[in-house]
Amino acid sequence: MVEQQKPPSVARASGSMAIATIVSRVSGLLSKLLLITIIGADVLNDSYQAATTLPTMINELLLGGILTSVAIPLLVRAEKEDADGGESYAQWLITMSVVVLGVGTAIAIACAPLLTAMFTSGADEANPALVTAFAYLVLPGIVFYGLSALLGAILNTRHVFGLPTWAPVLNNVVVILTLGVYWLMPGEISLDPVRMGEPKLLVLGLGTMLGVAVQASVMLPAMKRTGFRFRWRWGWDRRLAEFSGLAFWVLLYVALGLVSMAVLTRVALNSTGALTAYNYQWLVAQVPYGVLGVSLLTALMPKMSRAAAANDTGALVGDLSFGNRMSSILLMPFSALMTVGGVAIGVAVFSHGEAGLAGGERMGQALALSAFGLVPYAITLLQLRVFYALKDARTPTIIQAIMVVVRIALLYGFLEFAPREKLAVGVSIAMSLSFVVGCLVGQLWLRIRLGRLRTGYTAWTICLSVVASALGFGVAAGAAWLAVELLGTEGPVASAWVEMTVSTIVGLPLSFLLMAVFRVPEVKPVVDKISRLVRRR
Repeated sequence: MVEQQKPPSVARASGSMAIATIVSRVSGLLSKLLLITIIGADVLNDSYQAATTLPTMINELLLGGILTSVAIPLLVRAEKEDADGGESYAQWLITMSVVVLGVGTAIAIACAPLLTAMFTSGADEANPALVTAFAYLVLPGIVFYGLSALLGAILNTRHVFGLPTWAPVLNNVVVILTLGVYWLMPGEISLDPVRMGEPKLLVLGLGTMLGVAVQASVMLPAMKRTGFRFRWRWGWDRRLAEFSGLAFWVLLYVALGLVSMAVLTRVALNSTGALTAYNYQWLVAQVPYGVLGVSLLTALMPKMSRAAAANDTGALVGDLSFGNRMSSILLMPFSALMTVGGVAIGVAVFSHGEAGLAGGERMGQALALSAFGLVPYAITLLQLRVFYALKDARTPTIIQAIMVVVRIALLYGFLEFAPREKLAVGVSIAMSLSFVVGCLVGQLWLRIRLGRLRTGYTAWTICLSVVASALGFGVAAGAAWLAVELLGTEGPVASAWVEMTVSTIVGLPLSFLLMAVFRVPEVKPVVDKISRLVRRR
């Protein structure tokens, strides 16, 4: 029997993951910055973005969504019920996953031109041949995306949170090295005609896939250190019927997301650089969520699963309420930062090399006008995980369907009425508004399912965080304007760096300080700790 480790506290687990995620997000941002600097923000980058979306989405369709949403609750249950601590069930999951991912990858590679057509059909600015060429090179990464998610889920249930969060750093390092090799190589990728054997094309595509392979491979030693011993396990597991029932709804959930992203990609490809701008603003918006929100969600998920398995509704509601409030407290100031300083962030960070000032401004505008969706996004994902902890995969799929209908309607509305040069902003706003709808629908549905959710308490905390962030960044915007005037910076990029730096340095601390002044309860432990440190000095 595998020896079970003592579960770490939510705070300790979140803290260790936050450090790893900071490094991961920073290195990921660096890799994207190098990418846009080296290859620009036009058709080449749009084609690369469209192709590299395929393996992640197909992995989600085959396995990824099932693993992150269903596997953890079932693994926790197996850990509790089975004499071997769930090891045989984990072995069976790995065996089945390898088979599903292998077959799915082979089919996806064979159907690469059809997948490209699904994403680029009707798009005015797309280059289907280049998207297909990249797709052939990156689609083998489906296997590694899936194994990375599965092994990470197993490690999480064994209370190992750090390595699954550090593993993407190695992926980013490989991509950065790949871009260095690409930059040093002579020549350019030909767009007309697209040649599959072109060295620069091969380096960029295969290097991207190699990064994911490294990310999955580093999980194996950690699995061994937990006492896990893998062997192929075939046949029927007694939980197979339950797993299949849950998996059907998660599969439908992911399929809806695939349709949504296909429509978004097709709409964005009607304007040169719009897809790249959307993906990059989403990357920036995900930095605070990845550091703070994902760490909190990952640490809370096993806890909520255990509360649901014990039918402890009070504990489950408490975890949900705590997660909602902390999501608002931690992320609202960053949402305000991106709203006030989004254009400055885009210009300062992304206006280099082949991208140019226009590319940076396009990304910054998309970020500033869609940042309001950050907190609803975090809350929606937490709500959906509560349903999965209750072994209910049907309701999240219905909520996803509502969000996708709203999102697609907005996307085609922007395509019809918005100027082509504003499509990057349009698709970003459509995505954020759909998460606002999902957040409201999810809260109402959980209220019906679980009873009182302490919604008033949560709403009051959100209001305080909104007011504190608005006041904090109102002051920060004034300070940034004053700094630009006093320093007399020349050029938009230099001014953007000053504005971004001053807004961050002034706005974030002031927003959290105002929350403490407003006596937001969740901030009090931090204030008390700081007070004790000051008194010791």
